[in-house]
Amino acid sequence: MISTTHWPRALSAMRHRNFRLFFVGQLISVIGTWMQSTAQQWLVYRITGSQTSLGMVTFIGFLPVLLFSLFMGVVVDRVSRRRLLVFTQSWFMVLAVVLAILTATGVVQYWHILVLAGLLGIGNALDMPARQTFVVELVDQDKGDMMNAIGLNSSLFNLARIVGPAVGGAVVAALGEAPAFAINAVTFLAVIAALLLMRLPAMTTASKQRRPWDNLMDGFRYMKHTRRVLGLVAMVAAFSMVGFGALTLLPVFAKDILNIGVEGFGKLLSAQGVGALFGALLLVIAEERFHKGRTLLFSRVLIGLAIGGLALSRVPWVSMALLGIVGYAFITQLILTNTLIQTIVPDDLRGRVLSTYTWALGGFYPLGSLFMGFLGDHIGAPIAAMIAAAGCLLLVVVNLVAFPKMQQLQ
Repeated sequence: MISTTHWPRALSAMRHRNFRLFFVGQLISVIGTWMQSTAQQWLVYRITGSQTSLGMVTFIGFLPVLLFSLFMGVVVDRVSRRRLLVFTQSWFMVLAVVLAILTATGVVQYWHILVLAGLLGIGNALDMPARQTFVVELVDQDKGDMMNAIGLNSSLFNLARIVGPAVGGAVVAALGEAPAFAINAVTFLAVIAALLLMRLPAMTTASKQRRPWDNLMDGFRYMKHTRRVLGLVAMVAAFSMVGFGALTLLPVFAKDILNIGVEGFGKLLSAQGVGALFGALLLVIAEERFHKGRTLLFSRVLIGLAIGGLALSRVPWVSMALLGIVGYAFITQLILTNTLIQTIVPDDLRGRVLSTYTWALGGFYPLGSLFMGFLGDHIGAPIAAMIAAAGCLLLVVVNLVAFPKMQQLQ
């Protein structure tokens, strides 16, 4: 359903009523999600004092994505994506309520957080590929609006990343962690309502006459013979593990190195969100001026340099500025990768191929987080972050050698 209201080119996806509903509902919900993420990280470090424990929560939370998201791509191509998203958002809401009650009553323990993180990860294994493919449905698979929709959706997430951690840090400082978890639970009602209000055409599904395993293998065969897509997914996996993993150490930098407390921790995350929002909006506004392949390579170099600077910084505002660069570089890589995959892959394989993208993005992150937490406990967070920075720069070299034609993508 396309609105007759004129929207500027930078907001062209907003012509679609369903996308507008999703955008507003998601914005409210994701702010709550970032509030909970900030509060939970602080809670874990407060009750354990362990960097490995921080990494373990991330590892457990994303392990189901690593194990199951490839198979979930088959489900996404065979079942209504709206129905799947209503289910996952309801699931997340219930988990937030449970965490709020455990924390408010003072009985919460580290193992409770691990169990809830694992259950959240199971939902994310289904939610991530469903969400990625659903965005295309919301613009009626209009190729001209596709990158705009992906960019605006990323802008939404990063606007929430600015607001959510800052509000979450303030709520935790004033009231404790439990209210942040309770507020997050309430915000899921917004996206559930938006999903139920949409008017959607019948979706194109994969053949249900074939076994799910055969459907899954179709996606792998496609990637095997489409080296551009294989390269895009492989590099997201590598940078997710090496670069994203280092960000698990941010509570340590806030509490023990920069000495800025929980509100300062929220500001660090918000600074990363500011950079990411800037990157997303830049791509939305001037998408036709960017050479996608060269911009991808540039963003990967920036990731390594900025994480290296973060490892050396002892000044809060410098660390915030560097995290802004990290946010810009990460979101630029992800939007361009997502757009290129969505553009290249045929409609009937989109869910399965995008499930490999979400698997690469969310599945390898916990491995890096666990490793960085282990290194942080044994050699210190700054040295661990410097190792991650060196790894990112090494991956740029691997990118150039193994996938030289990726820089030619436009």
